[in-house]
Amino acid sequence: MKISLDVNRKYEETSVTIHCREMDYSIKEILDFLSTQKTEFIVGKKGEQQHILKPNTVHSFHSEGDQVMATTSQGVFKVKEKLYELEESLPINIFIRLSKSVIANLHEISHFEPSFNGTLAVHFQSGKKEYASRHYVGKIKEVLKMNRRAK
Repeated sequence: MKISLDVNRKYEETSVTIHCREMDYSIKEILDFLSTQKTEFIVGKKGEQQHILKPNTVHSFHSEGDQVMATTSQGVFKVKEKLYELEESLPINIFIRLSKSVIANLHEISHFEPSFNGTLAVHFQSGKKEYASRHYVGKIKEVLKMNRRAK
């Protein structure tokens, strides 16, 4: 990988341009790093109190009707962001979409259990269980493979 840095006072703002033949894991990591700079915390509401949640402390995000909830070891918090907004702003090597209604923190998953209909039962360290729909199983396997190779 060739890296160029151009520091000059004439630039009013910083911009990043990546030229690549194809998208690979190293490029995704760079993009992930750049995008996570904007998501340092999420505000979660529990009762009348507002709590500051660090993304790495969230086990999963799930929708309940038109509400999005964040599950942590401190409980469940209502967040204002939509699931697609969270998916765009959270680190792609840590958070993975399981279904239309669930985004999970890979560090909080204990194991997967294949199901007869092509879905995956996802077991969390907390004992909670969610299901990954067939639509997302391929993406999950791809991310897990990438994470394994990167370490």
